[in-house]
Formats: sequence, structure tokens, C-alpha cells
Amino acid sequence: MPEGIPAQPDAATRAAMPQGAGPDPESGDADTPADVVAEAARAATDAPRTAGAPAEQSGHTDREAREQAGPQAPAQPLTQAQAQTQAQPDRRKDRSGQKAGAGEQQRRGAAQAPPPGGQERRTGQSVPFGRPMPMRRDGDRLRFVGAATRRIARGMDLDEIVMGLCRATVPTFSDAILVYLREPLPVGDERPVGPLVLRLRRTDRIPDERDTEGVYVPPPVPEQPAELSVVTNELCEVRPGSALGEVLRGVRPVFTDTEPARAALDELLGEDSELAVPDGRRTILAPLRGRRRVIGAALFLRRPERLAFEPDDLLVAAQLATHSALGIDKAVLYGREAYIADELQRTMLPETLPRPTGVRLASRYLPAAETARVGGDWYDAIPLPGSRVALVVGDVMGHSMTSAAIMGQLRTTAQTLAGLDLPPQEVLHHLDEQAQRLGTDRMATCLYAVYDPVSHRITIANAGHPPPVLLHLGGEAEVLRVPPGAPIGVGGVDFEAVELDAPAGATLLLYTDGLVESRLRDVWTGIEQLREKLAATAQLTGPDHPPPLEALCDDVLDMLGPGDRDDDIALLAARFDGIAPSDVAYWFLDPEDSAPGRARRLARRALDRWGLEELTDSVELLVSEVVTNAVRYATRPVTLRLLRTDVLRCEVGDDVGQLPRLRQARATDEGGRGLYLVNKLARRWGATRLSTGKVVWFELNRG
Repeated sequence: MPEGIPAQPDAATRAAMPQGAGPDPESGDADTPADVVAEAARAATDAPRTAGAPAEQSGHTDREAREQAGPQAPAQPLTQAQAQTQAQPDRRKDRSGQKAGAGEQQRRGAAQAPPPGGQERRTGQSVPFGRPMPMRRDGDRLRFVGAATRRIARGMDLDEIVMGLCRATVPTFSDAILVYLREPLPVGDERPVGPLVLRLRRTDRIPDERDTEGVYVPPPVPEQPAELSVVTNELCEVRPGSALGEVLRGVRPVFTDTEPARAALDELLGEDSELAVPDGRRTILAPLRGRRRVIGAALFLRRPERLAFEPDDLLVAAQLATHSALGIDKAVLYGREAYIADELQRTMLPETLPRPTGVRLASRYLPAAETARVGGDWYDAIPLPGSRVALVVGDVMGHSMTSAAIMGQLRTTAQTLAGLDLPPQEVLHHLDEQAQRLGTDRMATCLYAVYDPVSHRITIANAGHPPPVLLHLGGEAEVLRVPPGAPIGVGGVDFEAVELDAPAGATLLLYTDGLVESRLRDVWTGIEQLREKLAATAQLTGPDHPPPLEALCDDVLDMLGPGDRDDDIALLAARFDGIAPSDVAYWFLDPEDSAPGRARRLARRALDRWGLEELTDSVELLVSEVVTNAVRYATRPVTLRLLRTDVLRCEVGDDVGQLPRLRQARATDEGGRGLYLVNKLARRWGATRLSTGKVVWFELNRG
């Protein structure tokens, strides 16, 4: 038995005690005077030690001692407790032996607990079947607090921590628990501006499966009437100066048997609450205080048939409340960090991919881990003049907030450079200069490709990035031979672009190195596995039908194993549909006054050939207005192109770099209404600056 806890009299000793000297059923403490208990203990321990004391301590030999003692009284029979005490060695003489014996006794007491339905070892009261044994020792409380705090500390989010508190408390410490949290929960140093409102976050009663961590728990019994689970008030506004406000300000847990605490409990539960609160010290109200302010309250309840709480149980409730409140603070801060990371990553990547003419797109992004939600990987698809589209994928070193910030700057720079319609190698060159301006250690890889659906060609420039994979319509997967180049940020390196065929029905896959490289495989092994995976997926749909893009992306990510998630992953897939030559009409117009009339006639003939006569009036009007504006300022031939896809697209290009602006013409103006008509009649329209001038385009719905 641990030192400091007196030995408890057994059944025979209690029977020999005077009437009224038994333990109190409410508190569990003996009502006998201290001298009665001390006399019983001395009868069990001092007599054997005196009989066996060495003669050197008294200064006489054994024979002299027997002679001086005279005739001895007849020996009295020893009780069971005295016999056990006499048989055991005095562990207090050996400190190491005391520790070993105490630890063994604690383990034996936890493992060999009395059977359910028996008597409690200190009070002698019978324990109902299915009820946990009460904690009557300081060691029991310490073991329970240790197990409970470990369970609470395992939680990372708010629900896990609150559930850990409930599961650790019920039924070992209480029969039911109610957890109230502030609504909304403050984060960090935020100062709440509204009133203090508590919302019931979770309730728990004795469940079927119980936590047996370190404490004996008897088998479950059929459910009792749920009078402890009836809660009607889920919101409670704490008014300044109220009884509940004073209890929360005091921070310390309190019993609800006093009048102020009872008033605070009624205010928390509500006037119309049907919760049956037991009388006496069977309810503890514990405020939950975080690092800076009270963030909630916990209510521990015991049923009337169970022993009431003791004063030491207030310390247990205080420990539970403190660890839970600090854990909730941690979870709220972690949730805010995760929210910021998610928002940062979401804003850095495109929310939706565009739908350019002649190409279909799909994408995926996977963070490196749950604790590293942001990274330096990005992808983008940028519509370009002439129905072209730029496909970009890049990877900044690391997966942190800094990497995400650098990635955002590089992505913005790439979008700006794409809007200038620069060649891919020039885009990478300017990105390299931008990375050097950001810092000396800002390294990144990038692959920039431009697809033209009219010519069915693709131009690719690479800056130290893994090569793309092209999946042909017949099911063959090919790793494109693109000059690797140096990473962005090295400086002083020229980038080279290559132009390749992009046949209709083929799929181009751009990815970051997190997909093909890990601690378990090198990058070229991963690229070969990716090529084989694409070929196997294409065989499932047959040689004449390409696999769906979304399903293809999912199948590619399925190749990742448990040890392959060392880095974040960006994936961009492009299906090349192209535009057939029969759906394209292209002309050059000299910058003359007769150019608008000729443009109307050419457009009318193309629409008649395509069977789109219903669009003739609108197309003639809009083409005439746009060509008139181009001829007025152009010095070189003006280009006119019509594209028939799911919509009808018209593009007019000239050598003037100034973009037209939509403005409201006055009643006395003779011009300025051309773009106004385009804006009213067209489905979409826009103007894009080129290195050689600009392109003004508009689209009309077919039918």
C-alpha cells in the first residue's frame, strides 16, 4: 500500500469495532475517533514486532527478558489482517523494496479488482452491477488523470479533443458530462466583440463500450432511463454579473450544492430544462479557461445511486478542464492555420480551368501531407489569341508558406507574359529573371507549352522539369524528347523550344516530380511506371476511344504507394481535339475603304457553306464594324478568320498594338458605337495584344 494511506480494517476488525464506528456511506470516511482506529492498527502491527524485537535494543538477554516479564497471558488468536501483517516484511526499512512492493500492489489492485456487484473495499457498501468502482485512493486519481490527459492530448481537432474528454470521463469519473463551448470560439489574441454565448457542443452518458485504460470497469448493463441526457437549452448567454458569470470568472470547479452555484447551473441549463440534476455533491461545474479567457464549461454528473463527489475530485475536474481548454485552444489555432493554408493554396491555383476551343482539360493537386497543406507546385491553362492555349506546370523547391508565396509570384508573372504572346523560351527567360530578383536561393522548375488547335502543333520549352508524356489515340504512351534546360533561378542560361505534332485524340500529361520521384524510386523509374500506367489505362477503352480525362487522372494518382507521398503533386491533362481544316476560313484584307464590304461577302459565303445562314445578319454587322476599326489605323494587311466549333468565332487582327475600349457614345458623335454593338450582340468578345499588333475576337452561339 502506498505510503501515507493508512491500512484499512478488514471485515473481522470492523465487526469488533464499537457501535457507530463504521464508515459513513456518504463520504466513505470512518466516524470513529482517531484513537480507536490507531488502537486497531497497533493491535495488528506493534504486537508482533515487540515479540520479535532483538535483545540488544532493551539491554537484556532473551532469558532475562522472559524472567523479568513474568507469567505471560495466554496467546490470543490473530485476525486475518494481523497474520498477513506479521507474515510480510517491513518494507519501510528498505526504500527500494517499498517502491517495488507498492508498484506491484498497484498493478495487482488494477488487474485483480473485486467482481461487480460486490462491496466497496473502504466503505463496505455494495456496488450496483454495471457501476464503476469509485476512486477512493490518491493513486487511483493520479492514474485516472494521467490516462485521461493522455487521451485528451491525442486529439488534433476540436471534435477529437471534446470526444476524448467525454470518453475519458464517462463512466470512470462521472455518469454523464455536458460540454459547453463559446460561440464563436476566439482565435489567438482576438478580442470577442459580442456577448459571451455558450453552445452545447457535446453530451455523453455511460456508453456500451467503455474506456478501461488503467481502471476496472464492469461489464455494461441495459440502459437506464436517460434522465441525465435530457437537455433542452443548447444556447446560453452569460450576462455580466450573473451567477454563471461569477462562477466562470472564478475559473475553479465548484460543487452545485451551494445556492450561488445552483443558480449558475439553472442559468446554464435553462429554466425549461428537463435535466434531472441529482442532489448533494453529485454535480461539478468546471469552467474551461484557455490561455487568455474562458472558452466554455464542463458539467460532470453522477446518479443518485452512486457515491457523491469528494473534495479531492474538484482537483481532478480542474485538471481535466485545464488540459481540455488548452487542447481546444491548440485545436482552434491549428484549424486557423489549416484554413489559412487551404485558402492560400486555393487562391494560388486556378479555381476552374478554362474551356478553350479544340482542347479539353483536367487537373489534380495533392499536398505533401495533412500537416503541409501548401507547397510550391502549380499548374495553369491560359487562353491565347488565335484559339491557342498555354499549358504551364511548375515546382518551387519546398512545401511551405514561402514556397507558396514564390509560386504565386511566378504564376502571376507567367500569366502576364502569356498575355504578351511571347514564345515559350522567352517566357522561361523572363521567369528566370524574376526568380533572381526574388532572391538568390529561389529555385524552381517549369514547363511551358503552347497548343494550336488549327495547325495541330504544340511548342514546348523546359526549365529543368520532368518531361511530359503523350498518350496517343491507339494506346501508345510516349515520353516526349524535350531539352531539359536549367532550373529557373540559375541565371545566364538559354532555353530552347521544340515544336511537335499534337494529333487529334491524343492526351498530353504534365506533372511535377512528386508524382514520379520518392525515397523508394528515382525519377526515371517513376516516369517509366507512369508511361506503363497510361498505356494500361488506354487499353481498357480500346484503340479508337481515348480514356475519359477525369478517370485518367484518378488512375494516374492510384499508382502512388504508401511511401510515395514525399512531395506535393500537381497534374494537368490536356485532350487535343483540334479544329478540322474544313471548319476554318482565313483571309487577308488590304487596309482599304472597300475592306469592310469584302469582309461581309466572304463571311456570308462561309456561313452558307457551313449551313449557318441564320447568323448571317449578325455576323455581317459585327464583322463590318470590327474590320472598319482595324482598317482605319492599320498599315499592313488585316487578317479575318472564322472558326466553326461548338460556337462561331470571328477573329480580326491588325498591326496596331493599342487595344480598343468600350465607351458610351454621345448623341452628337458619328462613331464610337461599333464595340457597343459587339458587346450587345455577341456571346463573348475580347481584345488581346500580340507582339505584332492585336486581335479583336467575338463569339456567337450556333442556333
